[in-house]
Amino acid sequence: MNRRLLRPSLSEVKEKMSKEATSKKKAPPPYETHAENYYYLKQMNKKTPMAVVLIDGEVVQGYIEWYDRYCIKINRENAPNLLVFKNSIKYLYKLNDKKNESLDRAAKSK
Repeated sequence: MNRRLLRPSLSEVKEKMSKEATSKKKAPPPYETHAENYYYLKQMNKKTPMAVVLIDGEVVQGYIEWYDRYCIKINRENAPNLLVFKNSIKYLYKLNDKKNESLDRAAKSK
């Protein structure tokens, strides 16, 4: 028996590779990871004392009572509760963390 080596043309190989590459394209990462929601729920359930630093440098302390897409409600002791828009928040942190005590002092000194 004669065996013959059959070679496909280079154009056929390129076509197959391009079809496979387009069909095996990675899906983009999800737009919404729900990490923010998870963090808020965790702090709400534990009633963790939080400090919210606003864009203008003001620090609001209390715990997160509830949140929605655009704002969070901060429940404070001996002060009225506040509804803070998320786009006015610079950052927030837990008050009882040792790491954040220096951040709290720095924010108050400004």
